[in-house]
Amino acid sequence: MRSIFVLTFCVFSFCEVWSQDPLYYKSQGFSEHDTSKYYLIAGERHGVSFFKKEKFPEVEYKPTDKLTFDVYHTPDVMYHWYRKWAAQYPDITALYEVARSYEGRPILQMTITNKKTGKFLDKPAAYFEGGRHGGEVTASECVFWMTKYLLDNYGKDPEITKLIDTKTIYIRPQNNPDGTTMYLFSAQSNRSTVRPHDTDNDGLLDEDPNEDLNTDGIIHSMRKKAVTTKEKETANYIIDPRDPKGRLLKQVLEGKGTHLLYSEGIDNDGDDKYNEDGIGGLDLHRNYPENWRPDTQKELTKRGYTQFGAGEYPMSEIETRSTVLWLLNHPHISVINSLDTRVPMHLRPPSTSSSAESMFPKDRLLYEKYDQLGMSITGYPWAGDVYETYATRRKTNPVTGDPSKPTPLFGHGPDFGYFYYGSIWYGDELWNNGAMKDYNNDGQYDEYDAIRWDDEANGSKGFKLWEKFTHPQLGEVEIGGFHPKFFSQNGPAWQLEGWISKQGLFNLAVAKDLPQIELKDVKITKTGDEYTIKVSWTNSGKLPVALEQAKRVKIVQEDRVQLDFDKDLLKGFENAKVMVTLPTTHEKTIYSGYTDVGEQKEATFKVKVNAKETIKGKVKILSTRGGLIEKEIELK
Repeated sequence: MRSIFVLTFCVFSFCEVWSQDPLYYKSQGFSEHDTSKYYLIAGERHGVSFFKKEKFPEVEYKPTDKLTFDVYHTPDVMYHWYRKWAAQYPDITALYEVARSYEGRPILQMTITNKKTGKFLDKPAAYFEGGRHGGEVTASECVFWMTKYLLDNYGKDPEITKLIDTKTIYIRPQNNPDGTTMYLFSAQSNRSTVRPHDTDNDGLLDEDPNEDLNTDGIIHSMRKKAVTTKEKETANYIIDPRDPKGRLLKQVLEGKGTHLLYSEGIDNDGDDKYNEDGIGGLDLHRNYPENWRPDTQKELTKRGYTQFGAGEYPMSEIETRSTVLWLLNHPHISVINSLDTRVPMHLRPPSTSSSAESMFPKDRLLYEKYDQLGMSITGYPWAGDVYETYATRRKTNPVTGDPSKPTPLFGHGPDFGYFYYGSIWYGDELWNNGAMKDYNNDGQYDEYDAIRWDDEANGSKGFKLWEKFTHPQLGEVEIGGFHPKFFSQNGPAWQLEGWISKQGLFNLAVAKDLPQIELKDVKITKTGDEYTIKVSWTNSGKLPVALEQAKRVKIVQEDRVQLDFDKDLLKGFENAKVMVTLPTTHEKTIYSGYTDVGEQKEATFKVKVNAKETIKGKVKILSTRGGLIEKEIELK
């Protein structure tokens, strides 16, 4: 039976068993990276990460002379511009490859800072990432837009110029280029990585994907009126009475409906389920090491918490691992936003407990400040933690009517960002499924509001009217519904820049608040052969050099002040030309705690000099997240 369904799949998805000859792929227009992995369909290798190559009018597949944001861009188009910018702005950019994706594509990253004002590692830093969820392409466009905005405004806008002169901004537009490439070049959709995954736990990988049955290049929905007794027992949708045109379905309890709803496709593996094991299935945003839990079928007691899509182990996926390990080697980063779609929300930790319960009060107040700042810039209706705010943003379950309750989410980036890395870490979500306003004043932003806006402002282009189709297994169905790529998961292209620019401006507003150690004064007084050196400094940023959580997990060292002399001057103990007597005769570093916002601090050294010549040295202030400052001194 299973082999029959596999054959049916090949017929109705119009696929073919692709040749594995690289020259064949190149002749079909595929790049070298497209052929690096093959997918397991019913246990056999059948083609690359898409079955039939598509091109969408919302997507730019080849770079043009002018970059605009009224269209989505493929990873290769983005990388074209990043390479161009790296050549155009060599004094403030560096472009490099941080890793290769699962399929072997480059993951490029750009560092933006004024190289003449100091090394990138010596400055306070922020990190912005898009594309972790390959299908959530609006997120990558936001990071792409931010890059252009920074480079365009350097030397013109005083605040942007100061930001690039004094801080380091790390930009990663495509953390999952495999998923994005599949999404933009095929009818297939995905949430995250394309690594084959046994989503339905039947021992097969990716054996039941969606199919474009009506060959319009888009995977829509299928609805079927329940006719048989079995169908009526499981039907859980009715025609939504709010829409007089009968376009919308409303979910109800199983057995209380008149219709069944599927994504477009067939049952390839003969298990009476449709499209339940498509390409991939792992979730890069459930693969972080903080509060990780095993995937649904892996937990052995069957009584513990699990997390769908978690991966084999924390950081099992190269895309997540490259982010985590890179960040741990760059502890000077205080501000991070790793972007997704499609809930318009400033999303932050905690993900498994309440903010009041798990965050230091001082840290929580900072996060709450940025929640409010974010909503004032973007207009998002929600901002707050994952566990409470995100889980209960809809006050009741629309199907059961039960009150919403806090729900844990495991292996989540924001939790790694705060509890493990001790940073201000957001995982903001852009776009809103077209639900721009509450048309019927029911307190909800749902599909009814989306279809009203689509009719009113989008020329009804976001919704395909239902068309009858004879399904090879289900019989008569209708294919239609919202456009899955450029209405549901991401917005119409003409809406793009409004969303990404507002989100980008919020990201940069937080980056402008980075901590900044500034040297106020170095006073040197001499008494006999002993010098007193008093060093004073402040934190002129709007963030402390360490959150309270960063102090607890020791991701950030205390601020330190050091004296640095040539080693030859220090030889000979009491006969040395230079001997530091305070703090001790062997210690030339003073640990000064963590410099808070606006706080003024001072450190005092005493140095004996046994030499007639002028002694040169340096005063250094080392702050993990506040920056490195050096000043030359002379002891005469």
